[in-house]
Amino acid sequence: MLSVYASWLGEVERPFVTRGAQDRHYAASTMKVAILAALHRSGLDLDAPVLVENCFVSAVPGPAYRISEDWEIDAETWRMLGHRVPLRWLAERMVRHSSDLAANTCLAHVGLDAVAEVWQLAGARHAVTRRGIEDFGARAAGVTNLVTANDLARLLCWLPPDLLELVAGNVHRVDLAAGLPPQTWIAFKNGWSRGVRHSVGVVRPHDAPAYVIAVCYTGPLASGEAVCDPAARLIARISAHVWDHRHHHDLSGHASPPLPDPREGLRGSAPLNARGCG
Repeated sequence: MLSVYASWLGEVERPFVTRGAQDRHYAASTMKVAILAALHRSGLDLDAPVLVENCFVSAVPGPAYRISEDWEIDAETWRMLGHRVPLRWLAERMVRHSSDLAANTCLAHVGLDAVAEVWQLAGARHAVTRRGIEDFGARAAGVTNLVTANDLARLLCWLPPDLLELVAGNVHRVDLAAGLPPQTWIAFKNGWSRGVRHSVGVVRPHDAPAYVIAVCYTGPLASGEAVCDPAARLIARISAHVWDHRHHHDLSGHASPPLPDPREGLRGSAPLNARGCG
């Protein structure tokens, strides 16, 4: 299942590319943007040190849960276990390095209700964040986190400029970023696990208006690898397609030329900046 949504920034109600944009997908790490926004709206002292613990309250009655070290992509955050660090530092590791430990710690401090309010304020229609990452007890009970391409685009459009700048520091510069020319400014968050690959971002071309693009993919192309993922290559090709037609998108809402075929995700040349993983 492939979902795509793109519009000029500030014109989110008038997309120039839309395909399955209301289809629901498991959120993966894209939910971390909503946690970031909730944290910055919370009134909490983000410079106050908090204890980093690997023990979290489940969204359903039952024992606490923990994150597996094997699944934590950010070794620097993991090294902080048992230490106190500022919430602001954890928020940065959450969105720039996609740390699950940082995300669950931030979520524990801000709460699920605050994240739900962010989705509502952003105008999301279907996206929900109902549990932390690796809360397998909740998952077994059917409690999950969902997004749509449309809702992710709305969230990025709603973010204030300072948070967009923070998200622009994402170090995992594959999928959307890989489809853009080098040095192109993009504030984006990706998420991946086996069977799932998503990415949403705001792109600022030097010669065209800024636009938001969200791509959600659920299917066999998604290997779960951080970098060398065929689904990431597919998203890069879609990103390149939207970029290449940036001077031809019509504000009337008519779509640009047809999107790349997902069946081509394993074939063809690698996109720009694909880091040798074609």
